[in-house]
Amino acid sequence: MDISLETIVFFALAAFIAVFSVLTVTTRRIVRAATFLLFVLLGTAGFYFLLGYTFLGAVQIMVYAGGIVVLYVFSILLTSGEGDRAQRLKRSRFVAGLGATLAGAVIVLFITLKHKFVAAATVTPAELSFDLIGRQMLSSEKYGYLLPFEAVSVLLLACIVGGLLIARKR
Repeated sequence: MDISLETIVFFALAAFIAVFSVLTVTTRRIVRAATFLLFVLLGTAGFYFLLGYTFLGAVQIMVYAGGIVVLYVFSILLTSGEGDRAQRLKRSRFVAGLGATLAGAVIVLFITLKHKFVAAATVTPAELSFDLIGRQMLSSEKYGYLLPFEAVSVLLLACIVGGLLIARKR
């Protein structure tokens, strides 16, 4: 197996995402969890850039790493105090989470070992105009993306309004 720069970058990004994913779910401070989530989303954008999907990488950074994490932090700071910490995890919930994690790992390992990976043929990238990309994103057809973005924005707006109501009751 030839070790190329792409392979090294891939494994570095994979380790980066794995470490910050674990830190996201194990930290007891909520704002730190949101910050670690930001690093996970930036690492995912790195995968897109590595694959040559610059448009998706830029969207990942602008929409998820930029917008959604800012909204999460804004919502967290509105609804919690500065010293709020997550409660200690009960043993039964820890065991259930560990069991679900191991079951998921077994399923992923099974699928990975059963799948026969074949080398993809070399494909030349196609140049797309911004007009075509914009029309595709605004379409309501099979691959139109506006409806999911709008659904996420309405959901986040509802979360912010709910956070304001919770903060107001205190």
